Amino acid sequence: MKSYEMDMTTGSLWKKIMIFSIPLMFSNILQIVFNISDVAVVGKFAGPIALGSVGSTSILVTLSTGIVLGLSSGVSALTALYIGARDDSEVKKTVDTAALLMAFSGVLIMVVGIVLARTILTAMHTKEELMEGAVCYLRIYLLGTPALAVFNFGNAVLSAAGDTRRPLNYLTVAGVINVLLNLFFVIVCHIGVSGVAIASIISQYISAGLVLRLLLRSPEAFGLRIHSLRIDHGRLRQILGIGIPSALQYALFAVANLFVQTSVNYFDHVMVEGNSAAANSDPLVYDMMAAFYTACTSFIAQNLGAEKWDRIRKSFYICLLYSFMLGLFLGVGIYVLRYPFLGMFTNDQTVVDAGIRRLSVMALSYSISAFMDCTIAASRGLGRTVVPMLIVTAGSTVFRLLWIWTVFAHFRTIESLYLLYVVSWTVTAIPELIYFVHIFKSVEGTRQAA
Repeated sequence: MKSYEMDMTTGSLWKKIMIFSIPLMFSNILQIVFNISDVAVVGKFAGPIALGSVGSTSILVTLSTGIVLGLSSGVSALTALYIGARDDSEVKKTVDTAALLMAFSGVLIMVVGIVLARTILTAMHTKEELMEGAVCYLRIYLLGTPALAVFNFGNAVLSAAGDTRRPLNYLTVAGVINVLLNLFFVIVCHIGVSGVAIASIISQYISAGLVLRLLLRSPEAFGLRIHSLRIDHGRLRQILGIGIPSALQYALFAVANLFVQTSVNYFDHVMVEGNSAAANSDPLVYDMMAAFYTACTSFIAQNLGAEKWDRIRKSFYICLLYSFMLGLFLGVGIYVLRYPFLGMFTNDQTVVDAGIRRLSVMALSYSISAFMDCTIAASRGLGRTVVPMLIVTAGSTVFRLLWIWTVFAHFRTIESLYLLYVVSWTVTAIPELIYFVHIFKSVEGTRQAA
């Protein structure tokens, strides 16, 4: 096994999960840099209207990214399963099929998003003064979706093999370029919102090109060979069987958050801008925690392939503890540093004060999401995604809408809106945990009987 790969079926889980996750955390942070640096630069150098315009698209950017991540989770889980089972032939079929699927998906999301950008932003009650900038930013940003899909495909394959270091190196290069181009386009060229969007897509294509180059040159079973790329219908069904429910889950979260953003838009533009600035903590915390969710899926899938049941249980418990503690540390840390954090995105004190109202509610809330998301990741590692998606639909989508139409409609305060996050995570986590325990016992019993 190469030094950059990892055998997840042997050795200390505490150590290996941490070693696997740390590069992935930084990789996720660097992907966040693509969007946060956009918001920070326009907020500091192009004014609050530009900040509000870019911030108004955050849910839609999350939606497009979430669909890609959902599909790539199917790629990661299936690739890890066959790597754990030491089946090189199935690994190759999975990777070849996934490469074509992800490329097509990226193009499809790009086209649909560009066509419907203004319609969706209008339906979200985007402020009139923010509309043109928001449409411009979103349409340019979506041009990078094919690159986003290709990079996440490569990242999923490499993560399944235990390689989280090289994707981090590629994102480091792309992230530095993104920040430099943001500053150049906004400060030197004075093209504001469109400039930061262009910088983002250039960076995305650089990271995609680097990971694609690595896979094309790799001699391993997960390497790509252009002349032999083809769809294997059996592997396609398996990837979609895991990936589509996962993508729908991300999409349902985003749709529910569209209603949240629409509710925020009922407040004045200062609150909208403050929410946009403070909401930059969300991807920072979620995506850092998500490193442990990816580890949970990969470790469970590889050990499922090797039929090591005790390591599956321990992998879940360790990833849950790690992600909970990280969410608590980051949430409280950002609140403690709330003034310098919000100061990165705006010079307006009233906007800062509005942002603090969001951070004060979310600081202790983020860690609770670990019980929901880590359990979903564990179920995904066992190849089960449909029931978790249905639970999420009920607990974190339908419930959020009911909250908006009842609790928020009654109190009409911004705090009553923000509280729906932690309550919905709790409501969703309980049945997710019950389902995982049930399905683990079922899979273990079936495999051992066979």
